[in-house]
Parts: sequence; C-alpha cells; structure tokens
Amino acid sequence: STAAIITNISLIVGLGSAQAGKMPIVGGLLTIAIADNISDSLGIHMYKEAEGRGTKLSLLATALNFTARLLVSLSFVFIVLAFPATQAMAISIVWGLVLLTFMSYLITRKRCQNPVLEILRHLVVAIVVIVLSRYAGRLVADHI
Repeated sequence: STAAIITNISLIVGLGSAQAGKMPIVGGLLTIAIADNISDSLGIHMYKEAEGRGTKLSLLATALNFTARLLVSLSFVFIVLAFPATQAMAISIVWGLVLLTFMSYLITRKRCQNPVLEILRHLVVAIVVIVLSRYAGRLVADHI
C-alpha cells in the first residue's frame, strides 16, 4: 500500500502541476488502481510462491495486497472528485502522508524498531517524490 500511496500522490501532484483537469487525473488514478495494482499483486503472489509459502498464503497475500491498494487508490479518487483542484492536491498530500505515517508506525511497531526514525525516512522519500512530481508537471505545463 505504501507504493500505492506515493504513486497516487505523485500522479495528482504531477498532473495537477501540469494543469490537467479532474478527469485525466481520475483516469490516471483508476489506471493505477487497476493496472499497477494487478501488476504489483502478481509480483507479491509470485514472491510468496517462490518463498514456498503455499498456495493459500500466496492467494491471501495477493488478495489483501490488491484490496488494500484498491481502497487506497479509491480514497484518492474520492478526494479529487470531491474538492476543487488546488484543495484536492493539498488534501491528497496530507491524506497520503497521514496514511504513510500510520502504516510506517504499524510496521515498525511489529518489528520492534524506532518508529520515529522509520517514519521520518519514509516521509522524506515521499516528499522527494512529491517535489520531483511537481517539478515534472511544471516542466510539462511550461513547455507544451
């Protein structure tokens, strides 16, 4: 789900910065929700099979991954449809960073690691991707 969060935010910020309308952004989000999600879920499935975890565990991991990523993507679709473009971009960033923080916390808690350090690492990566997406979108808007 962390990949879905960062990918969705990046798409919203990049296309929003490129002055794309709501429908192209929603179309991109739905593409991520379907194509990227299926691709990632297949990768998880193959990885679990390669680990020798058995068919049931592989299928469960695949289904949970697909469902979690789909719900994350649909939450961003809702935000884009419910709010004006500038607000949707800001709300999506905040929502995504909140989700990423929560997921990072859960993972570090399970691993008995320092949650603050891991959360900061994950947020820094997300922020770098958001900034790069913004600049890519501005570059497109300024030169096309």
